[in-house]
Amino acid sequence: MSKEDKIPSDSEWRVMEVLWESGAPLPSSEIIRRLGEHNMTSRMVRVLLNRLCQKELVDYVVDEKDTRVYHYFSRKSRAECRREKSRRFVECYFAGSQTGAIASLLQSASLTEEQIKELEALLEENKRKGEE
Repeated sequence: MSKEDKIPSDSEWRVMEVLWESGAPLPSSEIIRRLGEHNMTSRMVRVLLNRLCQKELVDYVVDEKDTRVYHYFSRKSRAECRREKSRRFVECYFAGSQTGAIASLLQSASLTEEQIKELEALLEENKRKGEE
């Protein structure tokens, strides 16, 4: 499976959000319950969990008391998945130009003074890293 194939789809991302928010392994029944508000059927959630396992984004442990119950957990952090998804977004929509992606986002945003200061701090940090 290529690196691009290991990026979670929008539906898979919802499952990942449940796992990240829990901070602990969850049985599929609990994941299904938490995703009920998104109109996901139990079958759909199980299919998504299977795909996420194939993509090596999620893994599971078998329940000690009931071997029919699996407890799922995320193998990658939210930050790792965001970075990969962002990288793929820049490649697909901006021909790999990070500057183009950032410029496009900035041109379409109305930023507060606080947000501008945060961005300036990030740019300074990035500049320092580049000089090292």
